[in-house]
Amino acid sequence: MREAAESINNPTGQDIADIAASFQAAAARHLAQRTEKAMAMIFAAPGEGRLVAAGGVAANCTVKKMLQQLCAANSWSLIVPPPKYCTDNGAMIAWAGAERLAAGLIPPQSEALAMAPRARWPLAVHEDGGKLGGGRKGPKA
Repeated sequence: MREAAESINNPTGQDIADIAASFQAAAARHLAQRTEKAMAMIFAAPGEGRLVAAGGVAANCTVKKMLQQLCAANSWSLIVPPPKYCTDNGAMIAWAGAERLAAGLIPPQSEALAMAPRARWPLAVHEDGGKLGGGRKGPKA
């Protein structure tokens, strides 16, 4: 994409719009393909699967349309909050804090003030106390 953009001498507004639209379509298609693979790993009876899209992803009309088509093709429900709730990352951070507090995952205030901020906090725990999610470096390290 970058090389295509750089190969145009004196790009017009239409050239820029075309490149942006191509990038958006490619990103939405990739997201839908990855989501479809994840959906295939979940054994939901027809009509019982649910996909929730939120945040900036859900505010993008192209992504939302592709996810709607994907869910319709697989007899899943797509749940998307209203756009006014999909754009403010501060609201998502506050919600994550509220979930951690409700789950008893907030340390005593003296520890909370001493801990460093993290970009991502796991919200759920296994019944045995282990955190859900993760990868090679642990849950959203």
